[in-house]
Amino acid sequence: MSLSELAVIALAAILTSIIGGVAGYGTGLLMPLVLVPILGAQVVVPILGVSAIFNNLSRISAFRRAIAWSHVWRITLVAMPFCYIGATFYSFLTGPGASILIGATLILLVPARRMLKSFQTDLPPSMVLVAGALFGLVTGGVPGGGVILISLLMAVGLKGPAIVATDAVISLMVGFVKIGTFQAYGQLPASSWAIAALIGLVSLPGAFLAKWISENISLKVHHGLMDGAVVLGGSVLLLRGLGLT
Repeated sequence: MSLSELAVIALAAILTSIIGGVAGYGTGLLMPLVLVPILGAQVVVPILGVSAIFNNLSRISAFRRAIAWSHVWRITLVAMPFCYIGATFYSFLTGPGASILIGATLILLVPARRMLKSFQTDLPPSMVLVAGALFGLVTGGVPGGGVILISLLMAVGLKGPAIVATDAVISLMVGFVKIGTFQAYGQLPASSWAIAALIGLVSLPGAFLAKWISENISLKVHHGLMDGAVVLGGSVLLLRGLGLT
């Protein structure tokens, strides 16, 4: 990798950490648009799994007073085994297969976020468990699973900082399962750990800046722009995996 490519990755990590800290999601959706052209699709999910540890720790530190622990335990316990299944499946994909999976998932998660947003606080406990299992499966195999988790936390009645904080704790715990699975299947060589550490370290200040921004900005336009970027980038990745670009 050249220094210019490392600089692009570092800049993207800073920007997406701020976006993720404001919206509660976005890092896993936007970083693949930068990482796949530089590193290839197959290494993206393992690298983002490691870098997410830094990002989630910074969010927990910034929003620690707002964590809803009852929801943390309920969702985490059901998500963990399904995360293992998703990560195991991803470990056996080829480069084009990984590109197709990531691209298709990014595109589908945009309407999924809008649909899940319609749920209110009357979500029954059984549906919470089903949604938690779906989150685990998706987050184990592709980036962007945070869309499902954020929508689920909104559906059980959490708001504002409580969503960001609770999402960070759940994602951190489930992330350890994902990292362990990728490491066991040889998907995390030393080079991937190094790139993940770079992404994670430069993104640490983003959560604290995001905390300030979240108190002074509306997310409506931000969500629209991010959805457009994700659909466009996902389409490019999908076409590349199919050999059409």
